[in-house]
Order: sequence, then C-alpha cells, then structure tokens
Amino acid sequence: MLGLVKKIFGDQNEREIKRMRKVVDQINQLEPTIQRLSDDQLRDKTDEFKRRLANGEELDALLPEAYATVREASKRVLDKRHFDVQLIGGMVLHEGRIAEMKTGEGKTLVATLPLYLNALTGKGAHLVTVNDYLATVGYEEMGQIYKFLGLTVGLNLNSMSHDQKREAYACDITYGTNNEFGFDYLRDNMVLYKEQMVQRPLNFAIIDEVDSILIDEARTPLIISGQAAKSTDLYYAADRLVSTLKEEEDYTIDIKMRSVSLTEEGVAKAERAFGIENLFDHQNVTLNHHITQALKARAIMKRDTDYVVQDGEVVIVDEFTGRLMTGRRYSEGLHQAIEAKEKLKVQNESMTLATITFQNYFRMYQKLAGMTGTAKTEEEEFKKIYGLEVIIVPTNRPMIRKDLPDVVYKSINSKFRAVVEQIHEKHQNNQPVLVGTVSIENSERLSDMLKKKGVKHKVLNAKHHAEEAEIVARAGEPGAVTIATNMAGRGTDILLGEGVAELGGLHIIGTERHESRRIDNQLRGRAGRQGDPGSSQFFLSLEDELMRRFGAENIMGMMDKLGFEEDQEIQSGLITKAIESAQKRVEGNNFDMRKVVLQYDDVMNQQRNIIYKQRREVLEADNIREITLNMIYPLIERIVDAHCPADQVPEEWDLQAVVDYANGTFLQEGTLDKNDIWGKEKEEIVQFIKEKVDSFYKQREEEIGEQHMREFEKVVVLRAVDSKWMDHIDAMDQLRQGIHLRAYGGTDPLREYQFEGFEMFQRMIESIQEEVAKYIMKAHVETNLERKAVAEGQAVNPSGEAQEKRPVVRRDDKIGRNELCPCGSGKKYKQCCGK
Repeated sequence: MLGLVKKIFGDQNEREIKRMRKVVDQINQLEPTIQRLSDDQLRDKTDEFKRRLANGEELDALLPEAYATVREASKRVLDKRHFDVQLIGGMVLHEGRIAEMKTGEGKTLVATLPLYLNALTGKGAHLVTVNDYLATVGYEEMGQIYKFLGLTVGLNLNSMSHDQKREAYACDITYGTNNEFGFDYLRDNMVLYKEQMVQRPLNFAIIDEVDSILIDEARTPLIISGQAAKSTDLYYAADRLVSTLKEEEDYTIDIKMRSVSLTEEGVAKAERAFGIENLFDHQNVTLNHHITQALKARAIMKRDTDYVVQDGEVVIVDEFTGRLMTGRRYSEGLHQAIEAKEKLKVQNESMTLATITFQNYFRMYQKLAGMTGTAKTEEEEFKKIYGLEVIIVPTNRPMIRKDLPDVVYKSINSKFRAVVEQIHEKHQNNQPVLVGTVSIENSERLSDMLKKKGVKHKVLNAKHHAEEAEIVARAGEPGAVTIATNMAGRGTDILLGEGVAELGGLHIIGTERHESRRIDNQLRGRAGRQGDPGSSQFFLSLEDELMRRFGAENIMGMMDKLGFEEDQEIQSGLITKAIESAQKRVEGNNFDMRKVVLQYDDVMNQQRNIIYKQRREVLEADNIREITLNMIYPLIERIVDAHCPADQVPEEWDLQAVVDYANGTFLQEGTLDKNDIWGKEKEEIVQFIKEKVDSFYKQREEEIGEQHMREFEKVVVLRAVDSKWMDHIDAMDQLRQGIHLRAYGGTDPLREYQFEGFEMFQRMIESIQEEVAKYIMKAHVETNLERKAVAEGQAVNPSGEAQEKRPVVRRDDKIGRNELCPCGSGKKYKQCCGK
C-alpha cells in the first residue's frame, strides 16, 4: 500500500531534495562572480547582507548569495569547497529541520552555511556538540571562515568565568556543549544582578549528533543542586522557644488561612531568647522563618490527623482520603520543624536549586535544527516532541559498504570466540577492524581474549574525548584493531590508510544488537565514508539481553532439537527480522517513557517559565515598587475573602481576624482597628486596607530613603522567590515520585500531578507574597544592603557527574557588615563607616 502511495504521489523526501537542487543551481551560477571578488570585497558581502536585512529583505532571499559567499571563503581559508549535497544539508538546517547525513559527509562544514546566514540577524547562532573536544575543534577550524567574513565567533566551556562566557554569547556564532548551554540558562535564572547574566535570548541552534542529545539524554534532566543554608540545630532551637509560647499572649492562629503570627510580646520573647535586637532585621530572615515554621508545626499541624510518626519518620496523611503519603515531605522547612517537634532526627538533604530537561531547554529556541547520521528511525519522536522533520540528504558519492547478515550462536562464549577468530583473520590480512561493544565490561573481556591470541589492539571506553578522537581517526590504518564502546569517538571521521581500500576497507564488527536500531546504524556508519569500500557484520548469541527479552528460548529449543553444536553459527533472515521487530517494540516503549517524562516536566516547565519571567523583570527593572505592592494587595483580598464570606451576614464576619492578620503581616501593630472597618462592604474593607498599606509604604520610603528602598525591595523579593521556588522544586519532586501509586485508586496519575502541582504552585505564590509583604513593611533596613544567594549551587550533568563548583559572584562595590572597614580603622564595617 505504502509503495503504491509513493508511486502516485512521489516520496516526500525526494520532492524536498528536488526543490533544494534548484537553489543549488542558483548558488553554482553565482560561483564565478563570487570567485572574482578580492578578499576585502568578499568580506564586505557581510555588511551588504546586514544592510539588506535591515531594509526588510528576508533571510531566505539572501540564502543563495550567502551560501555562495561562505563556500568561497571556505575554499580560500580551509581549502575545502562545499559539495552540492552539503549545500542541500545547509538548506535543511536553515529551514529548522534535521539533516540525516551519513558519516564522513562533512556535517561540521555543512553547519557553517546556516550559522553564517542566521548570524547576520545579530541575534546569535549556537552550534551545540556532545563534548568540549568537538566544540573546540569546530570553533578553531570553522571559526576561521566566520572571522574571514567579518563575524565574531565564541567558545563556551565550563572552565570559563562569567565575563568570558558573556563575551562568548555576545559573539555572532557560539560553539559549546548541550550541558553548558543548559546550565548557563539555569545559572542565569539564579543570578542576583542582571550584569551577571551571560546568555542572550535563545535565537537559533544547530545540534550536532541531535539524536544523542534530544533522544538518548532526554530522560535525564540537568540539575543544579546545593545545600540550603539551613542548620538542623536551628530547627531544634526554634522548637524549644516555641514550646514556651502561649496562644493569644505570644501568637495568634488563623485556622482558615492556616497561618500563625507572633504578637509584639512573642517577638520580644524570641529576640531575648536568641540575643538579637530585631527579629525583623533582614539578617535574621532565616531565624524568623524557622520560628514561624516551628510555630506552625506546634499550633496547626496535629499528630495522627495531619501526619503520623512511623519508624522514626514523619509520614503525611492525605487530608481528603486519609491515606498515608509515604515519601512525600512538607515544603519550606515545615517537615523538618515537625521532626524537631517530635524529637526525631531532622533530615536536611541537599536540594535541587534549579532543573530543566534538554527537551524543554531546546524547545525555547526561536528556531532549532539538527544533524546526525541516524535520525530517520526516530522521526516520529522528533516530529511530535520538537516539531522537527527529518530529511535524508543524499551522499556525495554512492555508498558501497557491504552490510553482511547477522550470525547467531547459542552462547555468549561461542559468540566471542567467533569474533576473536574473525578479528585475527582480518588482522593477518592487514585489514583494519573496528569492534563495537555495548559495555565497558564486554570491551575488556574481548581485549583479554585478543591479548591471549597475540593480536595488538587499542581499547576505547568513551572517557577521554580528545585522545579517543585521535585513536578512532587512526582506526582505518592497515592492520589496526580498535575496540570501542558504541559511543566512543562519536563525531570523528575514520580515514582509510594507504592500500586499505584494496583490502576491502574498514571492517566493522558489532558484538551485540542494541535495543535501538539507530545505535546499530551509527556503528555500521563508521565504515564506507565518502564512497570508500567497507563492510559490517553483527555477531549475536541467544544469551544476549535483547534476544533473551524476545523469545530466544524458542530458538534455543529448536537448535537443540536440530542438534546444533556450541560453536555452530546460524545465518537466518527470519532471526534478523525478529530482532528488528523486537528493536522497534523497544524503541516504541522508550518513546512512550520519554513522552511521559516530558508530560510531567511540562507541568514544571510552565511554572518555571512564570517564575523565571517574573524574576527577570525584577532584575531588569530600575523600580519594582508596583511589582511589590501588587504582591501585597492579593494578600488583603485573600484575608478579607476568608473571614468575610459572601454566604454570611456582615454581623457574623470575623473582622478581628482580619485586623490581627493585617497588623501582624503588613501594617504596624495598632494601625488597623476593628472599628475602622465595621459596617463597611467587603470591597470597601479591601480598599480601606489598601489605602493604609499605600500610606505606610510611603512612610517607609521616606524613612529608608527612596534609593535604598528600591534596592531593599529587590533584596527581599529575590530572596523570597529563590527560597520558595527551591522548596517548591523539592516538593514537586516528592510528589512526582509517589504519584504513580494513585493509579491503583483508579485515577490518572498525570492529571492528579497537574492538579496538585497547580495547587502547590498557587500556595508557593501566596507564600512568596506573604514573605515579601512581611519584610518590606516590617523589616529593619541596613544602609549597606547586599543581595545574597539562598544556597551555593553545583551543576550535575545527566551522567550524574558534578561539575566544578562556581562561586556566587559578588559586586566589588559591596562591603559585608562583618568585613574590616576600608577606612583603615581596624574596626568591622558595621561598627565604623557602616553605622
């Protein structure tokens, strides 16, 4: 049926290639004209293109001339002229698609065309690679073309400082790794001053080895983890204080809002207990938070109602179903406060400060493209998740590699003996062999067997990228035997040594089928580059994991009946088909799993976008007075709604609770009296309190000074947002880990996660608003304010390895209160010029 459809309508891929060949003809017609230009005239083309763009011309209209310019620059600088098929690859990438190009077709050179064209907009273009080595090689070699044409090119590495990174991102074209681009995005959303941000808005990216980054690594998020600055001792100390406080005298409880507030007497007791002058001094924000949570744990959270204690752990009770929610923890330190109250060990694990999946990071680019040798088998996923079509770009020369049928053995031992025999035979004939293994363990096993056989060889385990690239590049030398895990040296061309073509080219041996056909195809693709001869063959056993998972017992039984010997091989198209069918099923399962991960992460992503957008607004605005007041006003509306419900007559409204909350949270004690709001409509009460807040706010501005007030607002808002968001990430992670259990109750775990996640986010926003209101309106303000990070962060990449720790950047013009005064008095700054 599919064949008939193709016959009538033609193949979509072929139609696209045909369309692009017409543009290739235009580029080729321009070549003689471009060739006649001097170096300076060629360089001037860049300015001409920029002028034409500024005058409203589209990038697509510039493409033929721009590509002809890059091709000529490449010839002059690198002595490399783009083939026609490479121009097609460049068009595929410019259109925001995936170019599937066989190994050795020169993808690195192809990328120069769309990178140059898209960089002309001045918005930046990124080339994303899988490791620093490939990024550096691309930057150093291809960078010469861009520089020749008058564009700037940068390299983004983990070892660079903020200033170096900012410089790299400010360039027209930037090379770097997927990890580093993602971590920089997260770090930019944790900075304390806008000058510390390094990235520009994400414009255009080409991902090299796109299947590896967007599929293989898609299930593991990038994480910046850290230890929150919370001492476990402080939880116990806060609990000891709170256990001595009396309701009404020292604190008030608002059951409807599930909140507690210290009275003036309670505040005084806390200050005496901890030997401090002012609990609302901004330096005491952590202590104040601990006391509030300890108070909540004592006054509101009831044992055997809200939680139970089991095996020395606090377990939350679901308020609706009464079920125990094992593994879940209350956020914002409340769980630790309950542990202290119950005299249990306070758990203070490292926390996730920021996290994002590659799926959601790369979907933020205005335009995304990718290139790889193997993408067609995963086209459905690329299309559904990223909106990326796969176009197979023809090879420059016909491919003549021979892919031999799989051979199957009864046991792993007999398979490896056969592999060693074939390696030895090829080695004797001086034909180079590259052996692919699925694990380091197997590569070492094979290496030991080859040593016993006296075959000289090299082993690669995908750890040292630069050395491995060199070794892989030499794997085509006469008599070379190279054993590599499937990913080792990926992205490196293997050139055939002298006389190797006559021997049959590079021979590839696969020692096991991978669960993804794409990985098998990558291994085969190491041979037969650019029309070179080559061959490949897979050796399998019925004990291989993939075979065991999909019916190897039946084949084993059949072999035993037919009397097959241990070392006897089977070559059967039926078995090969069965394996491919199994691979397709596994690929489908893996796609479904990644889709589920993304569906859950999409919930978090929506929340992350809201928080990061608002945080950026705070950083970039000179005056956030309106933002701050708009965080306080909703508190007023919520407290009035809670205590003046529409279904009650006004005489039954709890106006005293409104007054207590307002005076305790965002007004001075005694500012608001019950009589002030008695007899007023609900909307009038809200408006009256808002006017009081506005008046008090102006008074605070006059006391503190307008300039200091503006900085103080940022200090308070950033701290509240960062600490609450960090706790929220942790709480969402806890929810995610246990949510699948809801399926047993007949509910859809994803819908439950979306619903509960939204409610938790709403509560976090309310908590941010409350903290901002309390500190903006009540805190004692220092004259030398300093923004401080909530926690020190450490980047952890998808492989689980921690990157080097980055210090939190401080502004040079800020002096800490406890530092020596720069006047030379020998006193601390706070006791001298900082008074």
